[in-house]
Amino acid sequence: MSDHRLDTARRHSLFLARQLDNGKLKPEIFLPMLDKVLTEADFQAFADWDKIRVEENEEELARQLRELRRYVVSQIIVRDINRISDLNEVTRTITLFADFAVNTALDFAYAYYRDMYGTPIGRYTKSPQHLSVVAMGKAGGYELNVSSDIDLIFVYPESGDTDGRRERGNQEFFTKVGQKLIALLNDITADGQVFRVDMRLRPDGDSGALVLSETALEQYLITQGREWERYAWCKGRVVTPYPNGIKSLVRPFVFRKYLDYGAYEAMRKLHRQIRSEVSKKGMADNIKLGAGGIREVEFIAQIFQMIRGGQMRALQLKGTRETLEKLAESGIMPSENVETLLAAYRFLRDVEHRLQYWDDRQTQTLPASPEQRQLLAESMGFDDYADFLNALNQHRNQVNRLFNEILSEPEEQTQSNGEWQWVWQEKPDEEGRQCRLKAHGFDAEAVAARLDQIRNGHKYRHLSAHAQPRFDALVPLLVRAAAAQPNPTDTLMRLFDFLENISRRSAYLAFLNEHPQTLAQLAEIMSQSSWAAAYLNKYPILLDELISAQLLDTAFDWDKLAAELSDGIKTCGGDTEAQMDTLRHFQHAQVFRLAVQDLAGLWTVESLSDQLSALADTILAAALSCAWADMPKKHRDTPKFAIIGYGKLGGKELGYASDLDLVYLYDDPHPDAGDVYSRLARRLTNWLSAATGAGSLYETDLRLRPNGDAGFLAHSIAAFEKYQRENAWTWEHQSLTRARFICGSPEIQTAFDRIRTEILTAERDQTALAGEIIEMREKMFPTHPPADSNVKYARGGVVDVEFIVQYLILAHARKYPQLLDNYGNIALLNIAADCGLIDKTLAGQSRTAYRFYRQQQHNTKLRDAEKTEVTGELLAHYGNVRKLWREVFGEEAKTL
Repeated sequence: MSDHRLDTARRHSLFLARQLDNGKLKPEIFLPMLDKVLTEADFQAFADWDKIRVEENEEELARQLRELRRYVVSQIIVRDINRISDLNEVTRTITLFADFAVNTALDFAYAYYRDMYGTPIGRYTKSPQHLSVVAMGKAGGYELNVSSDIDLIFVYPESGDTDGRRERGNQEFFTKVGQKLIALLNDITADGQVFRVDMRLRPDGDSGALVLSETALEQYLITQGREWERYAWCKGRVVTPYPNGIKSLVRPFVFRKYLDYGAYEAMRKLHRQIRSEVSKKGMADNIKLGAGGIREVEFIAQIFQMIRGGQMRALQLKGTRETLEKLAESGIMPSENVETLLAAYRFLRDVEHRLQYWDDRQTQTLPASPEQRQLLAESMGFDDYADFLNALNQHRNQVNRLFNEILSEPEEQTQSNGEWQWVWQEKPDEEGRQCRLKAHGFDAEAVAARLDQIRNGHKYRHLSAHAQPRFDALVPLLVRAAAAQPNPTDTLMRLFDFLENISRRSAYLAFLNEHPQTLAQLAEIMSQSSWAAAYLNKYPILLDELISAQLLDTAFDWDKLAAELSDGIKTCGGDTEAQMDTLRHFQHAQVFRLAVQDLAGLWTVESLSDQLSALADTILAAALSCAWADMPKKHRDTPKFAIIGYGKLGGKELGYASDLDLVYLYDDPHPDAGDVYSRLARRLTNWLSAATGAGSLYETDLRLRPNGDAGFLAHSIAAFEKYQRENAWTWEHQSLTRARFICGSPEIQTAFDRIRTEILTAERDQTALAGEIIEMREKMFPTHPPADSNVKYARGGVVDVEFIVQYLILAHARKYPQLLDNYGNIALLNIAADCGLIDKTLAGQSRTAYRFYRQQQHNTKLRDAEKTEVTGELLAHYGNVRKLWREVFGEEAKTL
């Protein structure tokens, strides 16, 4: 067989050379295989597997599988050594072959024993039972090597008996099937072996049953599942096509509902054990288990899966590379670190394959002989072994560095703890403690009393053996962090509230112990804002955001974020509660990220409101899609429905705790449309407002819809138009000035924009309009007195600016349609001035005033500002807006 590709490859593989020299590879079969990526269709076409099964020719099946392996492995070697294939093709091809071999052997074994004992039947479902085979480890992640063994677990759905004359229990039947499957693949014959089969990852290992029911597996995982088994099952993949419930019962065991920072210590323990074995056996040259080897890359990927996989279903992946890529994409790991790891992983796996190609042995140890070293270097693209080794060591050093950064022991706290340990002694020197607290700026009596209350409280006394040492380690660190803030006592009290709140969640305590550097950041946030402190107390999962690479990145790509949210919802697999939780986690994370950036002075009030409004738009679009998908008895795939935002949402002036003023419209001729979309409206409102385990999203207000609380929840576009033309009050047209389409049917958007334009540009008696708006403003006085200390309702305050702008739109948009653009009040004042409708100087002063008011409102919410102080500056702003009021309405702004 002559082919330059073969000549190149055989130099680097004794195994391949033997197959070629012994005539084990027929040219007419082998050469065409070199020109393509192998698929299951190629494996199926290799032999008449159906005939073998019908004839129950076990010897022939074993022979054909072993012969097929010879061709597959040889094909992989030739394509890889010649750099025709990449790492993905190599690992995927051999894994697909393993899947095929398992299924082919299983089909044979099942048919063999079914003919003998009958079909196994479930005791409860009375339906035929099939064996599910779970591939673990590299086989589960599509990451096999050509010389790997395969780790398998056998599971069948339910107990019962076979229906043949020689009745057997399902357990016995499937045990026999499993044994035959193993023999068909694992036994060494004259033709070699298909795969070594390793069953030690099953429950109770070698001492456990070979097969078990799904119920038995679930019971084992709940009652006896160990930490290392979580990591093993992370890659578990069912490779057989039969219905099963394995995924749903394994997922909660592998992926915790909450962030699982306790996984760090478990992973460290596992790694220490491996390191100890490596050290004992002198395996420094082992590129898998040695420092900076393949295992460390896998550990890095898996630690993040374990910690976050329960919250981020997108991380519930099988492969190392795809997991690392997802970590970069989601900002959990810096992309440059991920690129470093991926490059090292590709290099190390290429080396591993070349070591195994040499003689078809499962080895990861670098060769000792000079000749083999030189050939290895050449196969990796280097002139000599020294250059190769230099490149290998660079990759391993980078992997080890990152591994140590991520999985190293928490920072030693001995010095800092020693300095502050007096704070948290069981029997403190009370006088000395109070003196020291006072010296650090604390209200010593209040802090000492709180410390004693915590120590003697039931929460602390009932902490688990894992949690209490973590709690004890944190208290002195929190006091130290609070002491560095300008309001140490307030900060510490908030930190203590938070600590007590999370004390039952040992994973959060673990987080703070794992990331002590975040304590200063946490203290600073809590020092600046009781609102942010309360938000963290309500959603402690947001602690995780403090170490996000995106925390202070103000570039919000809302299209990309919406796509990520959509992906997260899809991974919930139609689970309504999980989807609602995904929406809430997403919204809380973005709000917190904005709040931290806001406290750092990175946003103006207008820009922040734009971002909060974009976030609400994103949530509404996703919630609408979910609510419709969740609807029973739908008459169409896509609803002819839209959400219209009013008020602060419509004007893009949302704050952190703003309600959403919404109106729901539809345009659908179906006879049941009114009922269907009313049900959708109720469902959508529930999606937005209901509290789940992950908290809540928004309070919604639907009172601006036609006829208010007495009206339908959703209106047809025709009914909405008729109401606006014939029945709406002037105040409702004022509200329409701030309305905008948010999401839904594009046809409704077009219709709504037309109606809004026609209503707002209708001819009006300007004197009557002014009178109505003034009357509406004065009707507010009994419920919202115009006190100067209230920037919203004071004369010359927020509401007056809004009423001025609304009047200008209703009175003049017919002539100046640029006023219809919903840019917010600050921009609209400028547009009105450019149109000559108001004095430019007064417009500028009123814009400054409005911006000032919004900053005051914002500071009161986020920055613990007291009630607005009535200063000369504030009164001057009020005066300027009142002048504008007088210019627009021709009369003074009354206060009684």
